[in-house]
Amino acid sequence: MSRWLVLMGVSLLGLMGGCVERTMTIKTDPPGALVYLNDQELGRTPLKRDFTWYGRYDVEIRKDGYDTLKTPQMVKAPWWGWVPFDLFAELVPTTLTDHHELTYTLKPAADPAALDANALVSRGEELRGRLLSSEFTRKPATRPATQPKR
Repeated sequence: MSRWLVLMGVSLLGLMGGCVERTMTIKTDPPGALVYLNDQELGRTPLKRDFTWYGRYDVEIRKDGYDTLKTPQMVKAPWWGWVPFDLFAELVPTTLTDHHELTYTLKPAADPAALDANALVSRGEELRGRLLSSEFTRKPATRPATQPKR
């Protein structure tokens, strides 16, 4: 009989398992920048979001008039997120929270000409000319013209 009580107690403990809540807040100076996390658009700063995985994230932040910021960001797990403690963290009958705050400072665009549309177009034309004259550019395939059937 006591064996059954122990089994029922362990089963109830498993059903009463807690929860792990993982969130991150991303802030920028100045605010209102567009944030991409692993090439996925999240929105404008400041923003708060849930996440599932710890590890390396590729962060890209864009705002008009500022240099685009691309940087890797490590999000480390707390001690209770490490193997084998993570199993017990899921079974604890309470909510465990892990919050990470990521803050980035954007630099104003260094070259005002970079924002000038005419300078951008002329730079593109220059790069196109260099590409077309490159020895590594594939030559277009030529096919004989076909006569339409009558």
